[in-house]
Amino acid sequence: MPDPVSLRLALATNNSHKVTELSRLLHIPLVSPASLGLRMDVEETGVTFEANASLKSRWLCEVAGIPAIADDSGIVVDALNGEPGIYSARYGGDGLDDRDRRLLLVKNMIGVPDALRTARFVCVIALSIPGEPDLFFRGEAEGMILSEERGEGGFGYDPIFLDPESGRSFAELTAAEKDARSHRGRAIRLLKQWLTAEGPGTLKEL
Repeated sequence: MPDPVSLRLALATNNSHKVTELSRLLHIPLVSPASLGLRMDVEETGVTFEANASLKSRWLCEVAGIPAIADDSGIVVDALNGEPGIYSARYGGDGLDDRDRRLLLVKNMIGVPDALRTARFVCVIALSIPGEPDLFFRGEAEGMILSEERGEGGFGYDPIFLDPESGRSFAELTAAEKDARSHRGRAIRLLKQWLTAEGPGTLKEL
């Protein structure tokens, strides 16, 4: 891996835990908007994961004048015509927490036979560089929607998403197992490949 200092990036999020997590996975120190004296308030008006990720990364890139990344992710359920998709974090409207959204999804899948309960987690990471078109790194994890929650780990829809390879829900996987199988882990590995091959000649030291 190239000198990490020369590959420092800004991550477009207000979530300090996400900054820590992605810094660990990428082996690159990521700069938060807060550390730059900024507060993100970007409305996700795009109709694709790519568009919403780009809205966030491009905003930070242009405001701060430095390379920035952002991710947008969600769960796509075939029997529900792709819902909740880009609206995964807002599924069911305001006032619902993660568990409420899981229960709503399980309820909406009542009567769907096992063979048709296919779904996938999707994560798109957008990389915005001053003066350059955005780049996108997409990772997907195929699975099935369970009829009830399983596991105590993870977050979001993890307890109702069955990983066929292990026969366990994402909430039952260890952190290392989830990193290896997850949509976010796969998108991050693609970004790391690009950074290793192209980063030193493309990104400037912050």
